[in-house]
Amino acid sequence: MTSATRPRLLGLLSALLAACASTPPVPEAAPVAPLPLRPSAAEAAPEPLRITVVGTNDLHGWVMPSRATLPDGTGVEQGGLATLAGYVAVLRAENPDGVLLLDGGDLFQGTLASNLTEGEVVIGAMNALRYDASALGNHEFDYGPVGPRSVALAGDDPFGALKARIAQARFPVLGVNVTDSETGVGPTWLGNEGTLLVERRGVRIGILGLATPHTPKVTNPVNVASLRFAPLAPAALAAAQRLRARGAEVVVAVAHAGAVCKRLDDPRDASSCDRGDSEIVELLESLPEGTLDAVVAGHTHQPVGHFIRGTPVIETSGKGRAFGLVELFVDPVTRKVLPERTLLQGSVPVCARVDAALGTCEERKLKEAKRLELVSATFRGRVVVADATLEAQLAEALARVEEVQRRPLGVRVPAALTRSHDTESPLGSVLADALREVTGSDVALLNSGGLRADLPAGELTYGTVYEVLPFDNTLAVVTVTAPELLRLLEAAYGRKGTFQVSGLKVGVGECNGLQRLVSVTLPSGKPLPAGKRFRVAMPDFLARGGSGLEEALKALPPASIDLGERHALTLRDALIEHWKARGKPLVAPVPGRILRASEAAGCATEAAGRP
Repeated sequence: MTSATRPRLLGLLSALLAACASTPPVPEAAPVAPLPLRPSAAEAAPEPLRITVVGTNDLHGWVMPSRATLPDGTGVEQGGLATLAGYVAVLRAENPDGVLLLDGGDLFQGTLASNLTEGEVVIGAMNALRYDASALGNHEFDYGPVGPRSVALAGDDPFGALKARIAQARFPVLGVNVTDSETGVGPTWLGNEGTLLVERRGVRIGILGLATPHTPKVTNPVNVASLRFAPLAPAALAAAQRLRARGAEVVVAVAHAGAVCKRLDDPRDASSCDRGDSEIVELLESLPEGTLDAVVAGHTHQPVGHFIRGTPVIETSGKGRAFGLVELFVDPVTRKVLPERTLLQGSVPVCARVDAALGTCEERKLKEAKRLELVSATFRGRVVVADATLEAQLAEALARVEEVQRRPLGVRVPAALTRSHDTESPLGSVLADALREVTGSDVALLNSGGLRADLPAGELTYGTVYEVLPFDNTLAVVTVTAPELLRLLEAAYGRKGTFQVSGLKVGVGECNGLQRLVSVTLPSGKPLPAGKRFRVAMPDFLARGGSGLEEALKALPPASIDLGERHALTLRDALIEHWKARGKPLVAPVPGRILRASEAAGCATEAAGRP
């Protein structure tokens, strides 16, 4: 820079500084508020609240697992409440405070362990599992008064044994359609009005219980004579409305009424469910849609996992061998069930150990396996661990009955005697013959539904006979004329299923899908003697009008019906003593005492009006 240019630059700099000093200061910019962030999907639509409904039904005293031996000698087990507790523990860990454990009824009657304690061992185990509620099953009434007598006589309390179990239970037994015939309201000894309101995951859930209206026909009618069992639909609708009015956001039914569905592959297709045998389907088809959000069913002992008019229904074959599962999702804002999210599993086998390849302990499937490798069962990615405390509790109870159960009777069964509900069976014929011989009767009738297990081959034990005949029936004898016998048989064979018979040969046909009696002869084929009076032996359950015989028996003189109450032995024990005294193996007779006629023969009989 030259000396000539320096003064000029200094002058320009001074002018610039003066200009800056005279310019007003620029104010600071106000802070800019940040733009709101777009809400995430989780914030826009909070996750639904999950309610896990676990359902069992028709336990019938099977607190222990069912055991079977496969052809290769491998022993397998399915069921047992201690193992079920392992599955429930997985679900409770997965969905804390979100699980409902419910039962569809028939808790008792069917095992020696249950019957010798009048259900005490069953309720003790269910308390340990923390059941929330159970439906009132027909077999809950079977024990009658407290003590060995199962039928209430004068002065007895017909609900004595059941009252003791209700007092023991830490969960309610519900039957909203059951009323006292005198007061018209629910019996006070139930301790509830047939409904329950609970909360899970902040969701208020109403539970209502239903008993089959057929209860008087499928338990001893004497024990329930003071009760009325109303139709299902009106009672269910009224109870659901009351629960909603009390704030229930979800309503679940436990119902001792079930379904028979031939197909299980598509839960959205209920077309295979037989309307004639499916009380629960008929119920849901008669209710406004959305009345019930889920149903835990029972009574028919059939696997069900179907949506009936949008309502998920679960049922298993019973005996604690499986459980059903319904996952309900509730919108946390609207508090409504989101039906499109509902998940359903109709029957999940209860297994402590499973075949590694098949993943199950079901005997039928394991029999088909070429090679077995039993490993610990897993459920939802976790190993199933049986409840050790409950195992110990049950072991103590079962030890008390084991000696009785294993007692040999000195009688051999060369080949297994099987039962059938719809046809003549080897077991039914053997038992009917023995009943006729014990009573010295002309004819014997047994309801097939009363035979609760097959009789395995081998040495006969008291426990195996008990499983076949768990009911404490007495030996009843009804004395009838030939026309009265015909009317009795018309009632017996004019309904679904069949009766096992001894001393007669009967023909059964169908007309337009309805079963009816077509012919009756003596075993020789000769007609019934017109002037003869016949002594007909049967369990007192039938002689009191069970299994559809009520109308036919009402027409008989009371003196012609001997209920066998004076006999010291039950029907079961009388048959055992008869077999022991006879000292012969139990062998099925040649079949042919129940003959199936054509459709044309059945309709011809209807036109004629008489067999």
